Amino acid sequence: MIVPVLLLVGIAIVAAIILGIAAKVFYVEEDPRIESVVDLLPGANCGGCGQAGCSSAAEAMVKGDIPVNSCVVGGNESAEAIGAFLGYDVTGAEPALACSTCEGGYRAARKYNYSGMQDCRAALQLYHGFIRCENGCLGLGSCKNACRFGAIQMSSETGLPVFEPERCVGCGACTAACPKGIISLVGDKTRILHWNQYTQCLSPCRQRCPAQINIPKYLAHARRGEYAAALMTIKANNPLPVATGRVCPELCATECRRQIQDDPLAINAVKRFVADWERESGQRLKIPVAADTGFKIAVVGGGPSGLSAAYYLARLGHQVEIFEMMPKLGGMPLYGIPEYRLSEEQYKWDIDGVLELGVKVRTGVKLGKDITIRSLKAVGFDAVYLAIGLWHGRLLPFEGKELTGIYSGIDYLRRFHTDEEVVTGKRFVVIGAGNVAMDCARSALRAGASSVILIFRFSRDLMEANAHEITDAENEGVEMRCLISPVRFTGEDGQLTGIEVEKVDLKLNPGGMPDVIPVEGSKEILPCDVVIQAVGQAADLDAIVEADGLEKTRFSTIEAKEDTLQTNIPGVFAGGDCFTGPRLLVEAVASGRFAARSIHYYVTTGEIPPIEDRQREMMAPAMVDSLVNVASNPTIAVKPMIPLEERMGTFREVEGTISEDQCLSEAARCLNCGIYCYDQNDLPSDEVRVAKSCPNEPHIADKEETASVI
Repeated sequence: MIVPVLLLVGIAIVAAIILGIAAKVFYVEEDPRIESVVDLLPGANCGGCGQAGCSSAAEAMVKGDIPVNSCVVGGNESAEAIGAFLGYDVTGAEPALACSTCEGGYRAARKYNYSGMQDCRAALQLYHGFIRCENGCLGLGSCKNACRFGAIQMSSETGLPVFEPERCVGCGACTAACPKGIISLVGDKTRILHWNQYTQCLSPCRQRCPAQINIPKYLAHARRGEYAAALMTIKANNPLPVATGRVCPELCATECRRQIQDDPLAINAVKRFVADWERESGQRLKIPVAADTGFKIAVVGGGPSGLSAAYYLARLGHQVEIFEMMPKLGGMPLYGIPEYRLSEEQYKWDIDGVLELGVKVRTGVKLGKDITIRSLKAVGFDAVYLAIGLWHGRLLPFEGKELTGIYSGIDYLRRFHTDEEVVTGKRFVVIGAGNVAMDCARSALRAGASSVILIFRFSRDLMEANAHEITDAENEGVEMRCLISPVRFTGEDGQLTGIEVEKVDLKLNPGGMPDVIPVEGSKEILPCDVVIQAVGQAADLDAIVEADGLEKTRFSTIEAKEDTLQTNIPGVFAGGDCFTGPRLLVEAVASGRFAARSIHYYVTTGEIPPIEDRQREMMAPAMVDSLVNVASNPTIAVKPMIPLEERMGTFREVEGTISEDQCLSEAARCLNCGIYCYDQNDLPSDEVRVAKSCPNEPHIADKEETASVI
């Protein structure tokens, strides 16, 4: 009996010695911070952060393998506490919520009937899914099944996932489960930094909009009377909705599928309505702004591009200061667009909305004279954005150019908005055919001119102005004379008395604009007191080039990289008209947001990532020339206009805002298009339009036997 006991005791002693040695050899000292971080976590052990539990998550946070805001249950409160303990500043960390880019659902055309495993990942293995659209949701609910928090439901009406923001914790499980990559985690910051991609479900109007506004989304809000949500959708991409709602030429509407059936949507009229809805209320919607990053950005130029850049940089948390050479902010739209199209009071609402985000302003300061790029960097600015516009009006170098009475279009229009003397006269001749030329001609009539002749050396169809601007100018009394070219200016005693012109013919030039051929013996002199030359604009860059070594192009615009807008000087960016040349207001707005993206990445990471699959051209599959099952529903959103007899002698606004009933009716006409999809109606067979050139909708073939082809 004693022997077995002694044997067991001996074995125990040997085992203890071995374990003691092993403990010494394999001992791993645990970081004491891990236990403290565990105490700061909620203890849900949900796995939403991608770790096995809170202990594993705490260890990963301490090691730096995952960010301190990875806990989806604790949210910002836990993130800030853990960050403070570990020495990281995560104050105001932005929550990201899941969302999908697909708008197809049950509307989407199918390649075949699928009856396999009800999982999107499995369905994708068979001919890349049964939905014809490469960007379309398969609708089998893999994202819903992956969500641990019940934040996703599959809609029985649309067949698309519906996300509940109150439940979504931004864990990313749904994004990992979606095999098509159409679900992503999105916050305010990612929306600002995002640019259209070919992999998205983009309606034709969104593809064409320079500002890339989610047009179907804001129209959907508007049709439900959700004007605040509609305006917030617009402001996600365009901080100047009051101004663009009045002067935007609606490039988006040129791609609206509605025009195939009846009339294109009055998209800009709806935008103007919701923008005026806020302005007339006097209560501005609250715009979210990220926590202060500590970076300082100088924006040189307070026009639409500079204002847009300042707006988005401020929203991204940067300290922004605008330097403007004119007495007031606004740029060319303020000093160049007449009051009858856009008043200073209306534009000021947009401008004040930018400044209320904390943007500082210094006016009466000119780059190259009062400040330089070097001086801005010397006082602590981390980056500089040049949006100085094109304030130099080009003049034709003809005989008699020194005569009094000859002005550039910019010089003429600016005087209506400054203390300078307004140009007056009885007989005006305007050279040019763009929007500036139309503004000059119509303003001259309002200022007392008895006759205004607009001459253009090309044919009418080549006029660059908006079609309705040309029509309005003619209706108000402007005489349009096309295929007329100026030759020289005539005068007496230094004063302009006329302009000599000649008729021309056009010869087709395959490489560009037609060649102009003078018609022999056709010269004549048009008597006039004033000639306005709206023939081009340029930036005055000589002082900037000399002071800072900034490179410019042969077109007197700033040289910068197209994909980043960065100039030859590190940390200096350029955009708007001074980079692109004369463009639309909405294009300047888009340029400002694009610059904000580049500047944000530059100051925060030192690198500007390229935009993968950036959408630059219209997507071919979205271009259709006929519709199926779409009832005719002509627009009633015709803007009210003051009578012709009330326009002369006053700069009162010509076009008004549509009514609320018109807004609701117009927004309801939207087909909510995707690349392939659009809303359809149940119609009698004799009213169905059958698409013959739309191969992406094979279900059309089933209707051909009973439908009438139109």
